[in-house]
Amino acid sequence: FYFLFFFTISTGLIYFSGDLAKSAVSLMNIILFLCSLIGLMFGTIYYYNSKEFILLLLAQPISRSSIFLGHFLGMNFSLCLAFTLGTLIPFSISGVFYSSIWMSFLILIINGIMLTTIFSGFSYLISMKNDNKLLGFGLSILVWLFFSIIYDGLLMTALLMLSDYPLENFALVSVMLNPIDVSRILIMLNLDISALMGYTGAIFKRFFGSGLGVGLSFGLLFVWSILPIYLIKRVAKKKDF
Repeated sequence: FYFLFFFTISTGLIYFSGDLAKSAVSLMNIILFLCSLIGLMFGTIYYYNSKEFILLLLAQPISRSSIFLGHFLGMNFSLCLAFTLGTLIPFSISGVFYSSIWMSFLILIINGIMLTTIFSGFSYLISMKNDNKLLGFGLSILVWLFFSIIYDGLLMTALLMLSDYPLENFALVSVMLNPIDVSRILIMLNLDISALMGYTGAIFKRFFGSGLGVGLSFGLLFVWSILPIYLIKRVAKKKDF
């Protein structure tokens, strides 16, 4: 279903817009919000539905790290594969790799994979720390709402309230603390959509430029991707099941 969704959306965007660059920009907004949401919700559902099987494996002579990391990475790989094939096939058929935006499209795919990994990791951490399913689902939705909507609202409110002070460094650090914002800026820096970058994106580009900004964004997303995996490993070793 996940593969068919992205396949249908990508095909429809290309067909109706008739322009690969415009289709990539439209797909960007879908990827930023949907990959994070599906990663959180599906990861939470998958963990709770597999909990009895995980407990069975824990009774076997297998290390906890192997069980939980293998379980998480298998689920995450399936989501990333469905997303990648669902977007890659329609754009490849339309000749994206023979166009001027082929690099931007690859960065779009990498962003979707990293966001899926980051928020799938969050879902596992939440599920492992909370045995109550309803609480786990509620926290997962709250985490998605915070990073996708509430965080930017709080940031803009702070920037408006403190507009009399120099806020460039504050804005830069604030962007780095939200993987969705980092992902958005990375795509926009590569596509050079200055009109859509907003205040924080414009500051990011002014301080680091397009080349260094893209490299720094990739580094931040990589750190965000590794952090949940590291925490899953620590929680798995200490949790009493």
